[in-house]
Amino acid sequence: MPASAVVVLGAGSGSRVGAGTNKVLLPLHGRPVLAWSLRAALELPGVRRVVLVVRPGELEAVSEAVGPHLEDREVVVVTGGATRHASEWSAVRVLAADIEAGAVEVVAVHDGARPLADAGLFEAVVRAAQVHGGALPVAPLSGLITTDLRAVTGELAGVQTPQAFRARELLTSYVAAGGDGFEATDTAGCLARYSDVRIAAVPSGPRNLKITFPEDVALAAALLA
Repeated sequence: MPASAVVVLGAGSGSRVGAGTNKVLLPLHGRPVLAWSLRAALELPGVRRVVLVVRPGELEAVSEAVGPHLEDREVVVVTGGATRHASEWSAVRVLAADIEAGAVEVVAVHDGARPLADAGLFEAVVRAAQVHGGALPVAPLSGLITTDLRAVTGELAGVQTPQAFRARELLTSYVAAGGDGFEATDTAGCLARYSDVRIAAVPSGPRNLKITFPEDVALAAALLA
């Protein structure tokens, strides 16, 4: 396994969940939603650094919520920005020295609102990124309709996280994006614009769900059970 770092994004608001709090702090089988992703990241073979990005003003609350579930493993907590890209850039800057020194070869970026991504999926995307330059999990989509209620035909796939990339290309791309004032909607978008790495698809499935609506918390709990 390559030496890796994992960035976990925990700066979402949870407004659609209707929880009145950050959705990644909602309880899920005895742990905050976010703790599941952090534990999976820490189980990744070869992981050197895990960086957690939180919303401004929530650093202390998130640290207190997840700390008891990390079993004395170290996680660096940083404050993110107003957008996903800005939050990712905050984490990449923390990792820059290790990347430049060659201590981190691959970086995986994961949405903390996807608590069911396990260490096996992290390992699969990191290994694929080492070979190809980049990798992301994809899952088949079905039952889609257009805005005028017509069925969408053909084979479609949805992109998930964790997304993993060779560390040097990742750092170079985010530095270039910062110079241009460019912001991508996800990590792959930034790499696609500023590098020529091949981004491979790693098979995933609907189990790697994202906590977006209230019923998603109940579904995740049922799947864990």
